[in-house]
Amino acid sequence: MVATSSDGLPPELAWQERALCAQTDPEAFFPEKGGSTREAKRVCMSCEVRAECLEYALAKDERFGIWGGLSERERRRVKKQAV
Repeated sequence: MVATSSDGLPPELAWQERALCAQTDPEAFFPEKGGSTREAKRVCMSCEVRAECLEYALAKDERFGIWGGLSERERRRVKKQAV
């Protein structure tokens, strides 16, 4: 039997329960092409699990949305710098 969090998430994803984005409008984190990312990034900056979120997005190669306070383009840049 696999341990899960109260939301049924596996332990490695338990941080998602504490994510501020889970309590806000999800559309802000997936803006239309050319749309503003400002609101989503503002939420991320005060989120206690920002680092875990960014680490997850980088590991899973998330292509869309704001994760850990960074857009897809910004995450690509971070990945290139890490290589």
